[in-house]
Amino acid sequence: MDHSQHVRLTLAEITPDVVEGATIYGRDEETISSVDHLHGSGEKAQVVFDVGGFLGIGSKRVALFASQLDFMRDENGAVHAITQMTTEQLKALPEHTD
Repeated sequence: MDHSQHVRLTLAEITPDVVEGATIYGRDEETISSVDHLHGSGEKAQVVFDVGGFLGIGSKRVALFASQLDFMRDENGAVHAITQMTTEQLKALPEHTD
């Protein structure tokens, strides 16, 4: 996927209505997960998602700050995010509990 034509979202645009359900891609374009929900807003917003497992079995819920993901909107208006972390690095994060 060529992201060069995608429009990056500002931190103000990263709201539950906009990003919940957005696909999260790894740096090699592999699908990592999708955004489950957000805690907070702005720079301190935490993006919560599951990583690992298969069909939700054996997955682990983790959170990253919104600023650690590159959220953008594609030419069709769909929002997605890219992380520079590998799946293994994400799996090593502490488990997130609400």
